[in-house]
Amino acid sequence: METTIYNQKGQETGKMKLPEAIFGVSWNADLVHQVVVSMMSSARHPIANTKTRGEIRGGGKKPWQQKGTGRARHGSTRSPIWVGGGVAHGPRADKNYDRKVNKKAKAKALYTILSKKFKDGEILFIDSLSFAEPKAAEAKNTITAFSKIKGFEKFGTKPKNVAIITVEKKTPTLIKSFKNFGNLEVEEFRTINPVSVLNHKYLVIANPKESLKAFE
Repeated sequence: METTIYNQKGQETGKMKLPEAIFGVSWNADLVHQVVVSMMSSARHPIANTKTRGEIRGGGKKPWQQKGTGRARHGSTRSPIWVGGGVAHGPRADKNYDRKVNKKAKAKALYTILSKKFKDGEILFIDSLSFAEPKAAEAKNTITAFSKIKGFEKFGTKPKNVAIITVEKKTPTLIKSFKNFGNLEVEEFRTINPVSVLNHKYLVIANPKESLKAFE
């Protein structure tokens, strides 16, 4: 299994063999769905919170006597049926949405997604990515060069989530150069996960020989 390597200017520089264990995995929709749902669920941090009748201040005194008034009997003004009372079955901020997935399943799902993107021609391999100084103009030139490569035309037109650019190690220069492009993300290759890869149209892998060592 071979792929073409490009440089920062969008020119071909050579070929590279890719590991079958990462880019030659057959599609498994059930596994990918299980892992993605688990990761998105675990990332939830609920904010909405209501108090139960036991957490509302006051209400310790019986509002009126049990018998003789003609009114319905009540034991507390903090009952859920009272205005200002507690809430029954309301949202709680302490609810745990975590879903456990085995590390091997998570890794297999990532390899499955990478294989699918590679077969669809949505992974771009470049020999290196660096700038002498943080300049958005340089980053813009790089994006324009990538958009001229066959199959990556949307690099310059897609308004949202066009690509995740992965490097062996993030530098302040790279981060500052691309920070004004809201449709791009710069990450270290070892930190990518199934959700981030699926959320973007393209995946750019800089210095693939060194980056892929993170999965060995």
